[in-house]
Amino acid sequence: MQIIVGLGNYAKKYDLTRHNFGFDLIDKLSLKYNFSSFLDKFDGLFAKGVIANKECILFKPAKFMNNSGVPIQKLMNFFKININNLIIIHDDIDFELGKIKIKIGGGNGGHNGLKSIDNAISSDYKRLRLGIGRPQNSNIEIADYVLQKFSNNELKKAEEVMIKVVNLFELIINDQDQIMLNEFYKS
Repeated sequence: MQIIVGLGNYAKKYDLTRHNFGFDLIDKLSLKYNFSSFLDKFDGLFAKGVIANKECILFKPAKFMNNSGVPIQKLMNFFKININNLIIIHDDIDFELGKIKIKIGGGNGGHNGLKSIDNAISSDYKRLRLGIGRPQNSNIEIADYVLQKFSNNELKKAEEVMIKVVNLFELIINDQDQIMLNEFYKS
């Protein structure tokens, strides 16, 4: 079984913000692969389904981003899931909007959601990093920037990224990340 977690803040006012890019992609995966309805359990919302002939759980922690680790740990413990079967999807300010990167382990880059996960379960999980870019205005704090809604142009680009990633997600599930990234950058 594979657990796919999207990071975000669980409150309506955070919908379509940069920091909720992970939640948004989880919703797209749920629709594309006809997952069950989301249930409220393990301090989050989870749904079951199949991607690439593998049983999967989609999960959105229902705590604020900075407290994502404990709900993920609860879910993994309940289903007895190994960290090798965990994918975390999150926003990343170190990449411009439209760029993605897949990696296993590493530092958290100041991302509070990743810090929480690292503290709860370690840092040796697969990450799908979705670029959101850095603020153009140097007077804005990073925390304020990531909690802002995407502009209309940014939202259009974010939608394009999500559609493409969802359509190639079977390659991620099957550990064919390099093929996926090559396909992603052809367009």
